[in-house]
Amino acid sequence: MLHAGKLNVLGAAMDHGVGMAGPGLQVRFRPARPEDATVAVPLIYSSGPAAFDYVFAAGKGGDAPSFLQYCFVDGAGEFGWRNHWVGVADERVVAVGAGYGADTKGKFMLAAARQILSHYGLRHGAAVITRGLRVESVIRPPDGDMHYLAHLAVVPELRGCGVGRALIDRLVDSAREAGRGRVALDVAASNPRAEALYRRAGFKVVSERRSRLANAQVRVPDHRRMERAID
Repeated sequence: MLHAGKLNVLGAAMDHGVGMAGPGLQVRFRPARPEDATVAVPLIYSSGPAAFDYVFAAGKGGDAPSFLQYCFVDGAGEFGWRNHWVGVADERVVAVGAGYGADTKGKFMLAAARQILSHYGLRHGAAVITRGLRVESVIRPPDGDMHYLAHLAVVPELRGCGVGRALIDRLVDSAREAGRGRVALDVAASNPRAEALYRRAGFKVVSERRSRLANAQVRVPDHRRMERAID
């Protein structure tokens, strides 16, 4: 069991950021690796299970986590390990998140189409792609100089201890290094705890999109777009 406590960021280091979370526990942030999948994929799924299930739980290929696992290990696209950062404590992944700009849209679309058709086959894959495009009406892809944060999650025993805020700070630093002018994310209207964290990190709600997306198993909640300028 990891020790819970207030996390204080100590500053950048070779690990791209190191912090403390409780007595003797260090959390460091680094680019993800394929071998992080065992912990990282369930965390990615937990960041938006309703939307993931709406799009990816279908027919051949099984459930959404199975597809996310396939994509993470594959490495390419929005869900690949190359697009993610992880927080590590005691040699265990305890947090995950992604950050990317509008310039990734083309290559992410190509990667997603390849991964979906390979994983689900043509018949089921076409339906998955259609549902994915529908979700973009609620959770919009980045545009302009925006750096978009996604898939933010922390293991349950360290939630509320500052790890999430430190992860956001690391991703914002990446946006700054990339020359972005603003950072954005989407939060489910049904998740006030996450929204409160993002507000404390300097984000403000700029719009809300209503969702009519649902099937027999799940409903995609309304989502709020939050943004902050990069200083």
